[in-house]
Amino acid sequence: MEITDIAALARDLAPTGVLRASVNLGNPVLAQGTPDAPGGVTVDLAGEVARRLGLPVEFQCFDAARKSYEAMASGRADLCFLAVEPAREAEIAFTAPYVHIEGMYAVPAGSALRTPQDVDSAGVRIGVKQGSAYDLFLTRTLRHATVVRGSDGVDAFHAEKLEVAAGIRQPLTAHVAGRPELRLVEPAFMTIRQAVGTTRERSPETVRFLSETVAELTASGFVADALGRSGQDPALAAPVA
Repeated sequence: MEITDIAALARDLAPTGVLRASVNLGNPVLAQGTPDAPGGVTVDLAGEVARRLGLPVEFQCFDAARKSYEAMASGRADLCFLAVEPAREAEIAFTAPYVHIEGMYAVPAGSALRTPQDVDSAGVRIGVKQGSAYDLFLTRTLRHATVVRGSDGVDAFHAEKLEVAAGIRQPLTAHVAGRPELRLVEPAFMTIRQAVGTTRERSPETVRFLSETVAELTASGFVADALGRSGQDPALAAPVA
């Protein structure tokens, strides 16, 4: 790509002259640390995109995906790292996924609910983190069960004595560990496809640049290495298309 093309991409993606990356610290697989010192695969990806464009990078950190989405959709951020969901695609142009994670259910150990299909039953209430990928997915796919939203799905599950908690496999597994009164429901009820996104106001060339960059970084092992450095399973890197 010519230098002039890179300069044009940088102006389009980061009109302030700084690449503002929206980071969701509420997803411990993708980001860890503090707002002052974030880390993880999303931070590494944002840094690499900024490096290729010759830009400084600024991290805007949030504790929930919905807040990260709002920053992107409102123009306060230039780049986001969110799960691909139809409710978000109206505002955001996504790359192919760079990470696949799983949405899981946890239930009381004595629950009669044994499979994800069992969970979608009348009278079943599921605690979810408001605006999360699995909130959006369950809202559009459940036919009988009820979604109960909170700042944290597991907290809502305990506080309201719900039948089911929904969450990401890794933190939900950690929560259940050492709590014999709880168990996971296998298998996962969804695959969460984490991708890089920007607003649809950006040029097709900018979106193509992001898509090609993410595909290259996934295929080269950059994503798997970044996951490993941050203490996550490198196998969570998305399959190469």
